[in-house]
Amino acid sequence: MGITRKVRIPSGVNITLEGGVLTVSGPKGRLVRDMRFPQIDLGIEDGFIVISTASDKKRFLAMSGTLEAHAENMIRGVVEGYEYRMKVVYSHFPIQLKLKGDRLEINNFLGEKQPRSAKILDGVTVNLGNDEVVLTGIDKEKVGNTAANIEHATRIRKRDPRVFQDGIYITERA
Repeated sequence: MGITRKVRIPSGVNITLEGGVLTVSGPKGRLVRDMRFPQIDLGIEDGFIVISTASDKKRFLAMSGTLEAHAENMIRGVVEGYEYRMKVVYSHFPIQLKLKGDRLEINNFLGEKQPRSAKILDGVTVNLGNDEVVLTGIDKEKVGNTAANIEHATRIRKRDPRVFQDGIYITERA
C-alpha cells in the first residue's frame, strides 16, 4: 500500500524543508523549490530525503517519482551544475550572436534584416564561441528552458526545413 522513495543527501550539501518548500545549498549555490502536493509527505531522515504516499493511485505514484527527480536534480545542480552546448549551423548567411542584458540577439539569420532574440533566464550564464553557445547554471530547468528559447528563436518559418537547416541546436547536455 503506497510507496516510499529516498534520495541520498551527499556530504557538503545542506538541505532544509519548511512547510513543503525544499531548500538545497551546496558548493555552487542555493536552490529553492515548492514541493507540496496533496497526499504526498516529504521529510528528512538519516541523510535521506524521504518522499512517501499512502495512496496506490497512479497520479500520486507518478508525482512522487517527479518530486524524487526534482530533488535529485537540485542536489546535482548545487554540486556539479549543468552545461548545455549548442551548435550554430548556417549555410549561406553567417549568423551573428550578441548578448544584450537578459536576451541573446541573433542577427543575419537566413539573411533577415530584423534581429531575432531569445530570453535568457536568470541564473544561466551564456558563453559565445565561434560556432558554439555554452549555457551553464545550477538549475536544470532554467538552463534547459534557455536552450529551448534559443532553439525556438531560430525556428524556420515559411521555408522548407529540409532544405534550410540553419539554426542553433542543442548538441550536448552535461
